[in-house]
Amino acid sequence: MALTMTAQAEDALPSQKIVQQFMGRYCLECHDADVQKGDREFEKFALPLKSEADLISAKEIIDQLTLKEMPPKKADQPGDDERLAMLRALREGTVAARGKIESSGARTVMRRLSSREYENTLAALFGRRVDTLGLTGDFPKEKTSRHMDTIGQSLVTSGFLVDQYFQAANRLVEMRLGKPQMEPKSWLFNKNFVQYEELQGSHKAAFKFRYLNLYEQPNTDTRQGGYGHIEDFLKGVPVSGLYDIEVEAQAMHRNTHFDHAIFGIDFSEPFIIGVVPGDVTRGHIHYPQTIEPLLGSSTVPDDKPAKLKFRVWLEAGQTPRFIFPNGPYESRAAVVTINKRYKDEFNIPPGTSGVSRTHLLRDGDLPHIRISEVKIQGPMPEKGGSAEERAVFGKDGFQPDRALEQLHAFAGKAYRRPLTETDRQPIDAFYQKRLAEKATPRQAALDALKLILCSPSFLYFSEITDESEKALSAYDLASRLSFALWATPPDRELLAVAKSGKLTQKAELAKQVQRMIADARISGFVDGFLDSWLNLRDLGSMPPPRETNRSYYAEDLPTSMKTEVKLFFTDLLKNNGSAGQFLHAEYTFADKKLAKLYDLPEQKTLRLADGFQKVSLKGNARRGGLLGMAGVLTVSANGVETSPVTRGVWVSENILGIQPPPPPDEVPAIEADISGATTIRERLAKHSTDKTCAECHRKIDPLGFSLETFDPIGRWRSSYPKPKNGKQPAPKVDSSGEFPSGETYKDFASFKKIIRETREDIFTRHLIRQVLTYTTGRHMEPVDDFELDEIHLAVKKNQLGLQTLIVECLTSDIFRSR
Repeated sequence: MALTMTAQAEDALPSQKIVQQFMGRYCLECHDADVQKGDREFEKFALPLKSEADLISAKEIIDQLTLKEMPPKKADQPGDDERLAMLRALREGTVAARGKIESSGARTVMRRLSSREYENTLAALFGRRVDTLGLTGDFPKEKTSRHMDTIGQSLVTSGFLVDQYFQAANRLVEMRLGKPQMEPKSWLFNKNFVQYEELQGSHKAAFKFRYLNLYEQPNTDTRQGGYGHIEDFLKGVPVSGLYDIEVEAQAMHRNTHFDHAIFGIDFSEPFIIGVVPGDVTRGHIHYPQTIEPLLGSSTVPDDKPAKLKFRVWLEAGQTPRFIFPNGPYESRAAVVTINKRYKDEFNIPPGTSGVSRTHLLRDGDLPHIRISEVKIQGPMPEKGGSAEERAVFGKDGFQPDRALEQLHAFAGKAYRRPLTETDRQPIDAFYQKRLAEKATPRQAALDALKLILCSPSFLYFSEITDESEKALSAYDLASRLSFALWATPPDRELLAVAKSGKLTQKAELAKQVQRMIADARISGFVDGFLDSWLNLRDLGSMPPPRETNRSYYAEDLPTSMKTEVKLFFTDLLKNNGSAGQFLHAEYTFADKKLAKLYDLPEQKTLRLADGFQKVSLKGNARRGGLLGMAGVLTVSANGVETSPVTRGVWVSENILGIQPPPPPDEVPAIEADISGATTIRERLAKHSTDKTCAECHRKIDPLGFSLETFDPIGRWRSSYPKPKNGKQPAPKVDSSGEFPSGETYKDFASFKKIIRETREDIFTRHLIRQVLTYTTGRHMEPVDDFELDEIHLAVKKNQLGLQTLIVECLTSDIFRSR
């Protein structure tokens, strides 16, 4: 009864007094002007809120009270009614301040296309992949803001980048549309297959350069036989175009009697051959190059040589190179090991030192792919003209008497809106100028095309919405929507709806969002958003040591790790699954390699050819949700060792949306124990005896302790690596912990249970914030919080469906505003 009367009395109090009394009872002892614990001072905090700084402080207090992390557990605790009254007062206070406090960041800065969007846009406009050109290879490294690569304030344009845009436009137009006409030509190669320098002696002795052999995958340290090139075709193809390649190849010794562990691959799988471009002018032909997208691949039969056919796109000057994606790992090391373990099997002539590669090729069963012949034919004609010709000039190709009309039509697609007279004037003037300089009509048109591709109207999201209007006009909204969901320009249907004016209607906008989600191009959003939200683009930037993580490299695990997260996200999006399943799910997607890493039963039944399959995790306490995925666990580690601090910060930032403050400059770093005699928890315990450290570590470390059951690449473990001195047992992993709010967990499964049951709302709200940040090109501000709340409420009413979440975000006033 007394509690009820107190609550009723507080409900009757003005909001200002509720905040004042609450702060006095529970906050100011640690956060007044003298103490300022955690660098937080709230003595002057009061309603009404008068500045953006007040809004930020109010949001921080709301977060801490919602999480029950403040007041600290050992301090006096408010009752539930007191806490709710305080939260209600703070929210009402921010509502009152919403229209009065202006934030300069609550509007998207006009931004340029990111390098990713730039290449996607060119591919869409020209009707063909452009990654073989490496157009952005020399661009400055893209800046991100809190891992987001779509933020306008970060996408600056330097003078150097402007020059690179011109170079890229010139290269694209001249190589694709300015190339000379050429009849198909044929080349045949069945000899003089000279290989990597270290292999030349053995290949000459064993084969007289008769065969081109692939001995290892491309991703190795020593790079000995990972790339097979054609020595007599170093100049490459004469013009850019489609080329037919026929390769006579055979998988050799997949049944080798040598210990399979020497090679580090799965010999139950057929060998695979791939084709990538090479350019002798851009680096060593035997090594990885900056431009080498996979152009084609095929399995290679074992029993006899077979002719494998590929149709690939090569740029002028590029030569095909052959790779062995699932080949042995570190061929040189394998030869050395065989030399030591199997030397008695060989008849080694006197005076020779051990088993050479020549001996192995002649008398042993060294696994490899053997190529005996390569035929190349092209450029192959395309029915109706090249894809680029049709995309730029239409189905009838370039017409001199309609040149300006054709250029205007292309510019409309490039600018993503109807042209104005101001748009047409420079195009027309430049075309006429080139004609006056005696250029042919076609060349004048190609040069005008380059001008279009360097125009700010192409490179920027150049809004045509009137400055006095807050809501985006239909064409600006179409561009924002298309790049948000597809990372490409609007398609015909979206532009038609924009032209009709219906796109600005919420119902039609929702219809278009749903249509675009159902389209395969939604991968543009899935890839870009996950790279930003979860920082997956950094996966592999801190690779683990090769000697202790062989499978990470030999099986190209980073690719599988990323694919799992993308397929899981896509599945939730397409089926409107609950966003809560990011925190825990009873299924995931795995291929044979991940099934092995996760020790799933499917590792015994899956084949590489099966690709990724949806697999059940019911009853599996080790996986389920983002925090059980190897991609997340790898990107949140440093490659060498794990740390509850590093992973705790990652969970705080990416799952809960709470940015921990950086450590003070005077705090010493945690010293690594290279002997392995102590655990990270023991070192943290000593480190956190410093009160300055303990304040933050009590919030961060519990978010990371449960993840210690995973090593740096996401493998489950119960012990840390054995100490290097070998005299002590391997320390056991302690995955228990306690949240500042008092909840305790004993392991990874109970940790996830607490997160889902008590912090699902916080996670979902953060996900909404991240979606809107990514799709609008600006960070959300305190003035956006109440619309975020409205979106969150709508999503909760629909069982947290991920598709519902995306639709609500992209039909919100935030997304539709400048």
